[in-house]
Amino acid sequence: MENLISDLEILDKKDEACEVVHVSKDVHTGNARKLYIESYGCQMNFSDSEIVASILKKDGFDTTSDVLQADVILLNTCSIREKAEQTVRSRLNYLNSLKKHKPELLVGVLGCMAERLKSKLLEEEKIVDLVAGPDAYRDLPNLISQVDDGAKAVNTFLSREETYADISPVRLNSNGVTAFISIMRGCDNMCTFCVVPFTRGRERSRDPHSIVNEARELYNNGYREVTLLGQNVDSYKWSAEENNKAWIEKSQVAEVINFAQLLEMVAQVSPNLRVRFSTSHPKDITDEVLHTMAKYANICKSIHLPVQSGNSRILELMNRGYTREWYLEKVRKIREVLGNDCSISSDMITGFCTETEEEHQDTLTLMDVVQFDFAYMFFYSERPGTLAAKKWKDDISLDIKKYRLDQIISKQREHSLLRNKQDVGKIFEVLVEGISKRSETYLQGRNSHNKVIVFPQEGFQKGEYVNVLIEACTGGTLVGKVVSRY
Repeated sequence: MENLISDLEILDKKDEACEVVHVSKDVHTGNARKLYIESYGCQMNFSDSEIVASILKKDGFDTTSDVLQADVILLNTCSIREKAEQTVRSRLNYLNSLKKHKPELLVGVLGCMAERLKSKLLEEEKIVDLVAGPDAYRDLPNLISQVDDGAKAVNTFLSREETYADISPVRLNSNGVTAFISIMRGCDNMCTFCVVPFTRGRERSRDPHSIVNEARELYNNGYREVTLLGQNVDSYKWSAEENNKAWIEKSQVAEVINFAQLLEMVAQVSPNLRVRFSTSHPKDITDEVLHTMAKYANICKSIHLPVQSGNSRILELMNRGYTREWYLEKVRKIREVLGNDCSISSDMITGFCTETEEEHQDTLTLMDVVQFDFAYMFFYSERPGTLAAKKWKDDISLDIKKYRLDQIISKQREHSLLRNKQDVGKIFEVLVEGISKRSETYLQGRNSHNKVIVFPQEGFQKGEYVNVLIEACTGGTLVGKVVSRY
């Protein structure tokens, strides 16, 4: 176990600097053309890639995990940080080099970067053949046909209605146990640092009937955990009047479904189906959601609640809609309803416009109060077109940003290790997800708190629930042994 702990400690340190990339898997049904998809950034992008694969499967494509075997290569991109865009540009340059040996190869960009840069990628830089925004995926067969005919193709139309509710996603990177379900699209919050409202459009919620059906189908196919996805899941609101009144009358359920009600509907699919959700907005998560979580054992006790800053003035500049005091009161309420065992994770941005050293210290002291289980931490990266870029100068030097970020990362490492040490000696129900990334003799899974737990194989299978006694930990992983199985 000592060698495993050492490996896990190395993994913890490396992962903070890694860009997460998902690649399409091999699906062979006899179709002539091969599709390769790389997905960057948030879970919503990974979910969207599964929708894209489903749409193109009906149009005669199989998927491949080997880029050299592909006829069409699509990169589903993220614009949240400059580094993410630089990564994609570098990758596109390499992919275009493949055309020297395969001139008919088609390279396209999907997602937020496609929406933001649009025709620039096609006409100025000439590094792609196709550009499709997040609401244009149904048009991909037509766009690919245009490229086949020798033209460049672009569709970045933003819809107020598209939710892809009728499309059954192809699970590209699935372990066969866990899956994403998109419940809404877009965002109305207009945080000044964020490009999402401009790249993904206005908020709209998906028919709850289709969400429950997708969860039930996944469970029947052996999946044992679903994550409900949205830019702000707490804003989920499906109105009978605005959507499908006939279904509401037939089902005899409330005419307006909010997120707490949807959460309960999905939890009722089966007590053996775990339910997670991401992301919550501090100003919108309700006590009703917390009490629904407390009511159902299969709703995981884990909340991702991005704070972004611990200073009220900076939060106001960010247009977050809450103060430091308000956020801390929400954390207190979570602890009151769900107890100290409910994990809370966060996003933090340091070096936002005009941030002083004292205001940065407010973020550090808030971290000390909350003690997040884990966090995604960045320094501010100005994004063209955002409200912050239009209103204020990005006036914090890169050196200061990096210095402040190092302090935040260091403190979060302390808190993550502290929180994990509190779990040593406890027994957790773990859903087995597969072989550990660091040792083939160990399996890994997560507990209700979304913490990764590794344990010896001993014949356990993916999709099985086991009780694991925690014997050791690092800042990012719990290590233990199975004491019973279901």
